[in-house]
Amino acid sequence: MPKKLFNINKAIALAPMEKVTDISFRLLCKKFGADIVYTEFINAEGLIRNSIKSKKKMTFFPDERPIGIQLYGALDSSMEKAAKLAEELQPDLIDINAGCWVRNVVGQGAGAGLLKDLKNLYKIVNTVVKAVDLPVTVKTRLGWDEKSIEIIETAKIIQEAGAQALTIHCRTRSQAHDGTPDYKWISQVKNAVSIPIIVNGGITTPQIARDVFLSTGCDGIMIARGAINNPFIFKEIKYFMETGTLLPPPSLPERVNLLIEHLKYSVEFKGERRACLEIRKHYSGYLCDAPNISKLRMKLMGFTEAPPIIETLLDYQNHRLQFEESDDQPH
Repeated sequence: MPKKLFNINKAIALAPMEKVTDISFRLLCKKFGADIVYTEFINAEGLIRNSIKSKKKMTFFPDERPIGIQLYGALDSSMEKAAKLAEELQPDLIDINAGCWVRNVVGQGAGAGLLKDLKNLYKIVNTVVKAVDLPVTVKTRLGWDEKSIEIIETAKIIQEAGAQALTIHCRTRSQAHDGTPDYKWISQVKNAVSIPIIVNGGITTPQIARDVFLSTGCDGIMIARGAINNPFIFKEIKYFMETGTLLPPPSLPERVNLLIEHLKYSVEFKGERRACLEIRKHYSGYLCDAPNISKLRMKLMGFTEAPPIIETLLDYQNHRLQFEESDDQPH
């Protein structure tokens, strides 16, 4: 009998995101109040073939708990083996990806591709549930496209297969990350199943988070791109939910210091060159609305070692690095 899932009432989770939710980023988000974090999604086929990259993605620290290892695949036999390998590390749950929209994943029949084969979705979930003693959860989308939204039936199938919670990205596969999330389906899903429902998609501010909780009756919410641009968002949402007032936006020194902390974590876990290359995707988010951000970012992109990045950021923060006035001044 699988372990019972921990209490997720009003939980605010960090979504699993490929090339984003590594150890460094997860630790920062936990620091600011993320209640649940997940690994990047891991290819079951790669894992059972002893891929070093896939194995490294499963690494986590005790400070990250509760944490889920997310797996994707189209074959129940491969998912069973992968889940057993993941269980050896004793995460708090195994999450099955049934929502990834990218072509090379759905082309295998995995991710959101499972929404076109609900019998296989059931088989995969049920097989993994029976294979491990950990709680098993699922993350999916409303449907393949607007003409094939079957989320209520999908939720029933997932519950029947033995999953202990369901996260729903409130867009279809065809929408990817575009368009407005359609949260109205969540209350109907809540009425149809008894497992906890977590809402994902478009939650980028404390106000949206509160509105989603109130309008859907969901058990938790999951933050994705809103955290990339603002890891402080977990703290901001919790404060707003408790007090009804907004925290002041983080200052430039706070953002710069967090970016430096992120870089140092990444250097420790990945090595200097890789860390300096991968941190580039975070510059715009951490430094949004800062004066002359495009010129600062261009300068930072030229470095592949940590010391000059840190020195440049501190010089900028302390007004020792000057740029000519440009159009990217905040208004």
